Amino acid sequence: MYRIFCESYKNFVNSLDENSYRLKIAKPLELVIDINKYIEEEKKQSEVYKRLNDLIFYMQENVYRFPRIKAFLWTLSSRNIKGKKYNVSNIEELEEQTKLINSFLKLAYWY
Repeated sequence: MYRIFCESYKNFVNSLDENSYRLKIAKPLELVIDINKYIEEEKKQSEVYKRLNDLIFYMQENVYRFPRIKAFLWTLSSRNIKGKKYNVSNIEELEEQTKLINSFLKLAYWY
């Protein structure tokens, strides 16, 4: 599942214009792809790290709506990536990010 996510993310990024709104909302997902970057941003408690944590927390709270995400969250947890609520993201953004991840897991960007 993690491999599918990583490859789908890369395909997604390559399919968009660099100024795309969808690319902007996907920015925190870069930390999931690169564990070393995640650790670095965690140490800094950066904005992107907090946004990813908000997203993971939101997905945990909404797993009943997006059942595929349950296994994905388990995969993240096994990599020591866990959610915490920082309240730096708005609900619309979190919803769009969750739908994007769900589409990755449904193989929408799998080539």
